[in-house]
Amino acid sequence: MNIINELEWRGAINQQTDAEGLHKLTSEKSISLYCGVDPTGDSMHIGHLIPFMMLKRFQLAGHRPVILIGGATGTIGDPSGRTTERTLQTMEQVQENVDALTAQMKKLFVNEGDTGLRMVNNYDWTHNLTILDFLRDYGKNFSVNTMLAKDIVASRLDTGISFTEFSYQILQSMDFHHLFKEEDVQLQIGGADQWGNITSGLDLIRKKEGPEAKAYGLTIPLMLKADGTKFGKTAGGAIWLDPNKTTPFEFYQFWANTDDRDVIRYLKFFTFLTKEQIDELEVKVQTEPHKREAQLKLAEEMTKFVHSEEALKQARKITEALFSGDVKSLKADEIEQGFKDMPAFEASKETKNIIDWLVDLGIEPSKRQAREDIMKGAITLNGDKVTDINMDVTVENSFDGRFIIIRKGKKNYNLIKLV
Repeated sequence: MNIINELEWRGAINQQTDAEGLHKLTSEKSISLYCGVDPTGDSMHIGHLIPFMMLKRFQLAGHRPVILIGGATGTIGDPSGRTTERTLQTMEQVQENVDALTAQMKKLFVNEGDTGLRMVNNYDWTHNLTILDFLRDYGKNFSVNTMLAKDIVASRLDTGISFTEFSYQILQSMDFHHLFKEEDVQLQIGGADQWGNITSGLDLIRKKEGPEAKAYGLTIPLMLKADGTKFGKTAGGAIWLDPNKTTPFEFYQFWANTDDRDVIRYLKFFTFLTKEQIDELEVKVQTEPHKREAQLKLAEEMTKFVHSEEALKQARKITEALFSGDVKSLKADEIEQGFKDMPAFEASKETKNIIDWLVDLGIEPSKRQAREDIMKGAITLNGDKVTDINMDVTVENSFDGRFIIIRKGKKNYNLIKLV
C-alpha cells in the first residue's frame, strides 16, 4: 500500500498541497520529509505525537524522515492556534528545552544503529544570519498582504500580534527551503494549524529555486474527542510524555479510559497495528464493548511505545491491585504512582491506636464512627481488613517506611504518607 493510501485509510490527512503529485512521487521513489516541534516546554504531550507518528509511518514505508527541533523558532513563538502573545523564554531555558525534547525524540523514534531518521536544529543555520541578510534574502520574498491573509495572522489582527510573531512564518519557511536545498527534503507535514506556515515555505522554495521545484505539504486533522473537547487534556491537565509529569500508570489509564466512540480512531492514529487487527478490534467494540479489548490494546501499545515494556507491566500491576483491593504486592514507588491523585494525609511514624489514628487524620469523624466501621469490616489497612479496635498502627505496617493505605468501604482509598 502506498503511504498516502495508508494515511487516508487511517483518517490522517487533512489537507495536501498537491495530492496527485505527492502520491505519484511517493510511489516512484523514497523521499525525505520533515516535521518540526518548538521547544516551548521541557516535554511533549500526546498531542505533539500525532504528526511524528505519521513521520514514523513514512520511515516504515521506506522513506527518510527528518525531525526538526526548533531551537531558533522556539525563541520567537508560533502564533498558530493562539489568541495572545507567547511569553518569551530566556535563551538558557530554550536550550534546556531543546536538550529535553531531543532526548525524548531519540528515545521514541531513533533505534540503535538506525540511520534512516535524522534530527536537526534550525538554530544551526539561522544564528549567524544578520538582520540585513534576513531582510534582503528572505523578507523580500514575502508579501505583507499575503502574510496578513494567512489564518494564523488574520485571527490575531483584532487582538494584536507583534512583529516578532508575525515574522514566524518567514523563519519556518526558511527551514523548509534550507532542508529542501541541503537535505533534499520534499515534504513537510504538520498539524492542521500549520497549513499557513507550510504553504509559505512552498512559496519561498518556488521563488528561490524556480516554479518547477517539487515540494509538497500535508497536514494532519485536528484531533477532538467525540464529546467535542480537546484531545489529550484531562481535569488534571495535559498528558505528558515525561514520566515525572504524567506517570506511566496515569498514562496507561488515560488510554484505557478512552470513549468507545474514539478508540478505533486513536488506534489508527497512534499505533502500528495492521488494518486487519484494527478491524477485528472494531468488531469487538460493537459486539462486546464491556470487555474494552480495544481500549486495553491501545493502552498497552502506547505505554510500551512511550515508556517501556517494564513500565507497561508496572501499570498493569497497579491497575489490577486497585481493582482487586489487594495492594500488598505493590512496592512503594508503585504506591506513589497509583495513589497520586487520591486523598492523601500525613502521619508521624510513632505508634498509635488505630481508632485514635483514624480520627486524628480526619479519615473518621469520631471515635464512635471509627469503632463502628471497624466492627462491621469497613476498614482495610494495606489490603487487610482491620477487625481489632485495640490494634496499634506502627511503622512496620507501612510500605518501606513511607506509605500506608487505608480503604474505607469498597472504593474510598486514602494514602497516608509517613513523615
